[in-house]
Amino acid sequence: MTIAAAETLKKQRFISDKVAEYPPGHWSNTIRVGNQIWLSGFTARANDLKTIQGVGDAYEQAKVIFTKIKNCLEAAGASMADVTTMTIYVTDMADNKGVWKARQEFFTGDFPCSTLVQVAALAQPEILLEITAQAMAGSGNG
Repeated sequence: MTIAAAETLKKQRFISDKVAEYPPGHWSNTIRVGNQIWLSGFTARANDLKTIQGVGDAYEQAKVIFTKIKNCLEAAGASMADVTTMTIYVTDMADNKGVWKARQEFFTGDFPCSTLVQVAALAQPEILLEITAQAMAGSGNG
């Protein structure tokens, strides 16, 4: 492997100025290696990392989360069209309708592979869902 090729395979952390990033030593929101991008689980926490945006329902929280994912992907040189898979955790399976409605506002064409899982609880009672995603930069047609 050439030095140039090895450089493109180094793990890189990307930070969006529109999405709060926890202090070092916790986790990274966005990691890219080559063209592959991993995104941590996002919730509807505001940039103060405490209050919740879109508390009203899962649809509103999903829109906040998908916007965060979009912003982090753009910081890493990708787009929503590049998302290949995501896992969505909900505290109530009935919230899937709101999540799917929000998804349709952020994705077109071939939707990413997706898993929806109901969990007993998330970090705070008012957090209704958490979404993690993976993308392959440049793979989408959008």
